Amino acid sequence: MKAEIIGIGTEILLGQIVNTNSAYLSKRLAELGIDVYYHTTVGDNPLRLYASIMRGLGRADIVITTGGLGPTLDDITLEIISKTLQRPLILKKEILRQVEDHFKRYHIKMPKSNIRQAYVPKGARWLKNDVGTAPGLIFKESNKMLVALPGPPRELIPMFERDLIPLLKKIQPAMSVILTRTIKTTGLAESQLHTKVKDFLKLSGSTTVGIYARPSQINLKITAKAKTAAAARKKISIVEKRMKKRLGKLIYGVDEQTLEGETAKLLKNRTIAIAESCTGGLLSSRLTDISGMSANLISSIVAYSNKTKMELLDISKDMLRKQGAVSRVVSKAMANNIRKLANTDIGIGITGIAGPGGGTSKKPVGLVYISISDKAKTFCREYHFTGERKIIKFRATQAALDMLRRNLA
Repeated sequence: MKAEIIGIGTEILLGQIVNTNSAYLSKRLAELGIDVYYHTTVGDNPLRLYASIMRGLGRADIVITTGGLGPTLDDITLEIISKTLQRPLILKKEILRQVEDHFKRYHIKMPKSNIRQAYVPKGARWLKNDVGTAPGLIFKESNKMLVALPGPPRELIPMFERDLIPLLKKIQPAMSVILTRTIKTTGLAESQLHTKVKDFLKLSGSTTVGIYARPSQINLKITAKAKTAAAARKKISIVEKRMKKRLGKLIYGVDEQTLEGETAKLLKNRTIAIAESCTGGLLSSRLTDISGMSANLISSIVAYSNKTKMELLDISKDMLRKQGAVSRVVSKAMANNIRKLANTDIGIGITGIAGPGGGTSKKPVGLVYISISDKAKTFCREYHFTGERKIIKFRATQAALDMLRRNLA
């Protein structure tokens, strides 16, 4: 069974939003044994949308559209599907009641424009939207299926999981499934990691491995195709075990696991305090994204100026004058002093130059010192990051989390 996904919206073409729906749908369809051969993105243009749907129906068994089901005039999906299938739009009172109830829940008067969301092409099966107002739609035309889903992922995903997956399983029991496992690493550049895993990347046939670079993180994706999910997972497990044995601590997690989440687990009952300069609180922010961190993260200070470093972190004026705020000794003092001031088990100090200005020949943009202090020792690492300001800040927090993770493991 072949599928095509059509993402609808001029805002996608203009790069104003990222279309994550296609990635989600492709992954879920692959797990059902349905091959996705085409992703199409089309703007809010009637002629181009009509052509895209017609082309999709000509080369795929299932066409899934996302977006364009809203109440405004640029939401044209329903009208174009009606024209494509030559089915008139009719008012569904059940959908209208659902839309009205949605606004009543929020004590808002329903705009008249939302009435158009209750019109569907004749013969369509409609899918309830528990989050928003746009229903999903399913059309069957001879041996083809056309599915229209709302654009917001928080509406699309529950609808697909609840209604489409059971339906697709009935239509075609999977002859094969495709599963993927993402192995997440940090600490090496892509070229360095490539050298370590190049034999894995040469795998072919039913099990393959790909390498994907992100800032201060390299993902290795193991993909396996088999008759059953259990068989696919077994193939993935064989490769994953070999990979973990080779890469060791370079791997911090898999699939949806995050570096901050896995590092937080290792803290257990230990407490931590953070003193940040160039990262401006980003490290603290990432850690506090983890539920329950209030038991571990006791204090965080953004000591951006020298005055703040002196007043809040007790860094001496003489040290700052002789060594400079961006230096190994100041970073170590920040980590050690915040630990003592907050009376925690661990202290972290980060200072650096995020750019684009402020760098010199001796201390260039991207120079960052990260220190970790505990009751036994205080150690520091010097980093030279590249990229724009936000990337340097992120890379600094990634390095700090990795240092902490390795120290705790």
